[in-house]
Amino acid sequence: MAYAELFCQSNFSFLIGASHAEELILQADFLRYHSLAITDECSVAGVVRAYSAIKNQQLNIKLIIGSMFWLNDECQVVLLCPSRYAYAELCRIITNARRRSEKGKYQLSEWDLMSIRHCLVLWLPCHKPSDNKWGRWLTQHHQHRLWLAVQRHLSCDDKQYIEYCQQLADEIHLPITACGGVLMHTATRLPLQHTLSAIKHGCSVNELGEQLLTNTERSLRSQEKLNKLFKPEWLAESVAIAQRCSFSLADLQYEYPSELVPDGYSPMSYLKQLVEAGKKQRFPEGVPSDIQQTIDKELCLIDELNYPFYFLTIHDIVMFAKRNHILYQGRGSAANSVVCYCLEITSVDPRQISVLFERFISKERDEPPDIDVDFEHERREEVIQYIYQKYGRERAALAATVISYRFKSAVRDVGKALGIEESQLDYFIKNVNRRDRAQGWQAQIVELGLQPDSLKGEQFITLVNEILGFPRHLSQHVGGFIIAAGPLYELVPVENASMPDRTVIQWDKDDLESLKLLKVDVLALGMLSAIRKCFDLIAKFHQQTLSIADITRRQDDANVYQMIQRADTVGVFQIESRAQMSMLPRLKPATYYDLVIQIAIVRPGPIQGDMVHPFLKRRNGEEQIDYPSEEVRSVLQRTLGVPIFQEQVIKIAMVAAGFSGGEADQLRRAMAAWKKSGDLVKFKTKLIEGMLSRGYQLEFAERIFDQILGFGEYGFPESHSASFAVLAYCSAWLKHYHPEAFYTSLLNSLPMGFYSASQLVQDARRHKVVILPICVNASLYDHQMVSHQGGLAIRLGFRQIKGFSQQSAKQLIHARAKSGFTHAGQIKHIGLNRRDVELLASANAMHTLSQNRYQTRWAMMDSLSDLPLFQDTQDDTAPLIGTPTESQTLLEDYASTGLSLAKHPIALLDDAGVLGRFTRMQELKNKEHQSLVTVTGVVTGKQSPGTAAGVTFFTLEDDTGNINVVVWKATARAQKSAYLTAKILQVKGILEKEGEVHHVIAGRLIDMTDRLQGLHSKSRDFH
Repeated sequence: MAYAELFCQSNFSFLIGASHAEELILQADFLRYHSLAITDECSVAGVVRAYSAIKNQQLNIKLIIGSMFWLNDECQVVLLCPSRYAYAELCRIITNARRRSEKGKYQLSEWDLMSIRHCLVLWLPCHKPSDNKWGRWLTQHHQHRLWLAVQRHLSCDDKQYIEYCQQLADEIHLPITACGGVLMHTATRLPLQHTLSAIKHGCSVNELGEQLLTNTERSLRSQEKLNKLFKPEWLAESVAIAQRCSFSLADLQYEYPSELVPDGYSPMSYLKQLVEAGKKQRFPEGVPSDIQQTIDKELCLIDELNYPFYFLTIHDIVMFAKRNHILYQGRGSAANSVVCYCLEITSVDPRQISVLFERFISKERDEPPDIDVDFEHERREEVIQYIYQKYGRERAALAATVISYRFKSAVRDVGKALGIEESQLDYFIKNVNRRDRAQGWQAQIVELGLQPDSLKGEQFITLVNEILGFPRHLSQHVGGFIIAAGPLYELVPVENASMPDRTVIQWDKDDLESLKLLKVDVLALGMLSAIRKCFDLIAKFHQQTLSIADITRRQDDANVYQMIQRADTVGVFQIESRAQMSMLPRLKPATYYDLVIQIAIVRPGPIQGDMVHPFLKRRNGEEQIDYPSEEVRSVLQRTLGVPIFQEQVIKIAMVAAGFSGGEADQLRRAMAAWKKSGDLVKFKTKLIEGMLSRGYQLEFAERIFDQILGFGEYGFPESHSASFAVLAYCSAWLKHYHPEAFYTSLLNSLPMGFYSASQLVQDARRHKVVILPICVNASLYDHQMVSHQGGLAIRLGFRQIKGFSQQSAKQLIHARAKSGFTHAGQIKHIGLNRRDVELLASANAMHTLSQNRYQTRWAMMDSLSDLPLFQDTQDDTAPLIGTPTESQTLLEDYASTGLSLAKHPIALLDDAGVLGRFTRMQELKNKEHQSLVTVTGVVTGKQSPGTAAGVTFFTLEDDTGNINVVVWKATARAQKSAYLTAKILQVKGILEKEGEVHHVIAGRLIDMTDRLQGLHSKSRDFH
């Protein structure tokens, strides 16, 4: 007897369902079910994944879209979608229920169920007295679309429940259908389901007791077993219901908003007019003929594929930003087109880069345009609210991001559910080296004391492995908007985000891509905030108005590139990481397109595909450049015969192996999912045979496939690199010509980038920038660029004081007379609370009013000045209190502000004679290659790229600069404590020199933190 499972919850019924939607649909197909309904609670978040699994693996099973609801904790129903109208109805009901409640909850009303006109309704009686009332109420409103759904979970009252349901059905005259109430794809997931239940209830599994599932019957069961459990007519009814459900997610059609087009215009004619106007501004001396041909091609393709609304929408958003002086930059394959250049979506001049028409929009690949727009991170909210105001909450919402279990949250939640002490879980988390990819976390936890042979130890490891990647809750995407012509809730449910004035849909960006639904990416970029602030400072102090386009139009500046080639790029966008700074002196970028390559080449794709060394050798003239054919030359000539960009790899598959546009798109998607699915392997035969049949050598074909594997999931598109290179050059130009403005702007835009305020201040001082301390009489909340002794300097602001709010700073500044405060006691009487006053004293912000922070604190404790008669008097009696030592000053500085303008910690320790003999960064250039050296520094960063085979790159800062240290996996394991916890690290190792690139291969790691107890520097760890 055939069977359709009509009630099945995936793990998007958070902390209830114990299987992925993909696992459920695959298992149902394996069991030869007729259909499977994914019916998560008040959600359709998991359905696209099941739909994609059917499509990608060509499964022979029908997917039914539905959702389960509780009304007043008494009435449980499942709604199924037989048609597109029913699906829109379901999305509306979910949206209403979710929007009535805070994030993560819902509130279904009787009206929601009464208003149903298209959905099919399954009623699941609760075996309570109220069942009769709800059964009759549902029958009254949905007589011909209502079934009583019977579940059999073989509990102790199973027989009585079946008889009860039959009696109810007879009394109310309802047909009965079988259903499973499925939570797991196989019975083996029961322990995980128990664990999820414990996490949901905030207790251990043992404490849940009778609330746990008693058996494995809520898994997908064989049809043989189902035939024994249910009457044949009930099983047949499930299939009959499934046959009524013809709706598929493939039926969804996206419609663009139309109000952007003025009367008298078609969308395309209006877009052409905007492009014409933009051409005059971008090309004042006339449009070159080849550029005009590209514009005509692009417009023709936009018209043919019906995308004018998309470009008009992006244009409208960036024009809002322009009108409001919000800096932005477009990127993506479609963004770096001539049309987008004319529409002012991007600053990338097409004359500076080879515009790949094939990647603009692909007709063959049926691929929607790709445009991301970055806005200033501090002002992006203005853009988001503009979109909401223009289109309304009904038609605009952010895409979701699925927050999934990762190592730390999995260990903590599973451990608590199993009753493991929280202190032991913290110990595991802090002492497992996640950078060590050769020795998994399981083996490390065993070394840390977990008993793997015990039942609890075995369960812990198994359950953590299973829960990793499970969705935990929906959050908002960083900026992916979906905007529709009509109510968005007819396309996908909308719910409240945790942030006020934000709504999100229930699908993430991958779901939208699978359904070919367009989203508009409104992203935040800290560097744009910094550049805009820098422009403002330059205009104020130098009366010079600048824009990103102004700087790029000046063409390549040799002085700026010389700075870049020296890897003097702390704070410079994209080329500030340790890996980028190591590559800069080797690649020696001297033009804009060199920067495009520089940004893309230091990525896992080119590195894993072994493309970096061949490119450098060819660039330096050490290796001959050869092309096996003119077709390959046309693709690879601009990168010296080495594929650096994702677009090149895809294009080679087309020109050298005969891939069609559709096959090339499948290859691109397989590359994007390579780490997860391994689907790239199935393209190997077609790729190699296609190349061999066209006369290419086997060695070349296999090398290309290996390079494609290297790009798997990590490929970096040229279009993104081109946009990033504009900002990289712009920020480098500002650093070279306006260092005071550059560092001030960066400091005022933190947190962003790789570097802390302390590191930026140290780099600024190495560039002879004067840094002035925080001062109650001179500082504002933000850092300032100020005139100082005939030049410029940076005055640190109150924002640098930990815990000191912007409101408190405004209060102090408002109370400050033009002449400033004259004695510390006045600060006590301007309305600041005691904590704020103590923070100012600890930061030594009153250094102009007293000799040191100790005296300031003494003055703050003087109760006599609290009396009204003595508030304006100053006690000049010097207290018998000591002056802080250099070490105490340093520690207090770091504790209160995270940086110090006093002696660097390494200079201080060296003066104290506690570090022994060591070599400073500036002295390394005088040492021989492969000589033994000892270096010492504050740990300011650790990086463990996925391509580095277990290697960790440390950045140590001494008083002369930053030292790059390479720590091999074996060294890290053998000296784990110093590797994981040292704040001040001494390294004995071997100096490696390649041109101007210096790094130390670590041998011995010595934790020197105890030499300066209490130093509050924090490294930036990237892994």
